[in-house]
Order: sequence, then C-alpha cells, then structure tokens
Amino acid sequence: MHSTLRLYLISLMTIGVISLVQAAERPGWKRYETSIAYAKMVKKLNAAVKAEKMGLVTRASASSGAKRRKIKIPGNMVVGIYRNDYAVRMLDANIDAGIEAPIRIYLTARQDGGTTLSYKTPSHVFSPYFKDAKPDLEVLARELDGKFEAIAKRAIDGG
Repeated sequence: MHSTLRLYLISLMTIGVISLVQAAERPGWKRYETSIAYAKMVKKLNAAVKAEKMGLVTRASASSGAKRRKIKIPGNMVVGIYRNDYAVRMLDANIDAGIEAPIRIYLTARQDGGTTLSYKTPSHVFSPYFKDAKPDLEVLARELDGKFEAIAKRAIDGG
C-alpha cells in the first residue's frame, strides 16, 4: 500500500476513534445509536414527544436548509422539547435557568443508514443553576431526566 494512502487511512481511523471517545466522555450526554433510518426516526421522535405529553417547541435542521439550496448533507435535526408547567416551575426556581429551555434532542443520520439520537440530560443542563436556585429546580430536572429517557426509549423501541 502506498505510504500516503496508508497515512490517510490511519488518520481517518484515528479521527473516528477520537470522535467516539469524545462522545463517550461528554458528561451529562445520553447517546443512542439506532438502526432506524433518519426520516423514520424524525416521525418516531415526533410521536414519542406527543405520547409523553411534552411539547415540540423548536426544530432546526441544517440538512433541510441545505436541501432547499440544492446541497445534500447527512440528515440532522435539533428538536427543542418542553412544556409550560415545567417552564413555570423552572422560572420560579431560578429565572436565569430559563435560557436553557427548551431542552434539545439531536438526531443525526449515519453513513450506515441508522440514526443517532443524543441529548444532554436536563439535570446536567440545569446543574449550573442549582446552587442559586430553589430546591424545586433539582426536582424538576430529575423529573425531566425521566421524561427525556422515556421519549428516547419510545422513539427507539416504540414503547
């Protein structure tokens, strides 16, 4: 094998390993690699959010925007999820924590045809505010941890 090609392949493998290691070492992140196709996962996530009685508040997708510009990139979408009763409690506990809502789930298409679903846990997202907040912020964050886990599992497993 030509030495330049060998170096290139080693570089690609190293980058892939580093990416996986970095993702695994991100504190507070949950990451699920699925075999579900991206378009189907978007629909499954929408249904899971509704089934868990949460609100789909925001949606942003670089791949959708690129498609309108006739550029094809792998599917990705950031979905903001929240609910007003959680918002009221959060703001009562710590007004500054409001900048963190809605909590986001990130869908990314993979080359193997599957989709990765990832998010920062609500308790991780809100943790910088705990020290200056009313105790309910920690309670709320743990409740939301359960809700987001339920949304992820329902989207991935259907239940």
